[in-house]
Amino acid sequence: MRNKLLVYEQAMRGKVVAILRQIDTSKAVPIAEALVQGGITAMEITMDTPGALDAISAIRKELAAKAAVGVGTVLDEETARTAILAGAQFIVAPNLDEKVIAMGHRYNIPVMPGCMTPTEIQKAYTLGCDIVKVFPAHTVGPSFFKSVKAPLPHITLMATGGVSTANAAEYRQAGADLLGVGGSLMRESWVEDDQFSKITEAAQQLVEAAR
Repeated sequence: MRNKLLVYEQAMRGKVVAILRQIDTSKAVPIAEALVQGGITAMEITMDTPGALDAISAIRKELAAKAAVGVGTVLDEETARTAILAGAQFIVAPNLDEKVIAMGHRYNIPVMPGCMTPTEIQKAYTLGCDIVKVFPAHTVGPSFFKSVKAPLPHITLMATGGVSTANAAEYRQAGADLLGVGGSLMRESWVEDDQFSKITEAAQQLVEAAR
């Protein structure tokens, strides 16, 4: 239970889970450090990123006490187990897969499944998911969270997909408990030119908007 509580606390601290997709994993650690400096203390490396598992291991080694690092775009239980053994502290999926959730439970690793309907959201919660990812959030919009939170206030919801600094406050005010944000957090040129301070600035702006 300790890992699950730690991940939950780290995610809720900044109200943001950074999504690192197709990044240059040779710079994963400085990217992660820049995010932490900006107030984001939970991040996922998506499995479609070359070298994702090595990046997860490297971030865990360097920032274990400062941030929770997980794996994203997990589509099956085998991938979930491989990532967990590489050091992933939580699993994020675009869909609701009971086998992936069960694998997470086996290792005491929280799973954040992607859901779209109230039925899926409640099912994920019943299966033991402490955070449920609403994906893609831009399809349903902020008003969806206000409507769903009325009958399901006990479920922690993460809005993911089309969320940025520009609309972060709107999602939060509507009832999203935290936000999953990817592309708007960094530009490829910033990473190429080692301009990690710009990532920190973007993170700070997002965290401020999400509060």
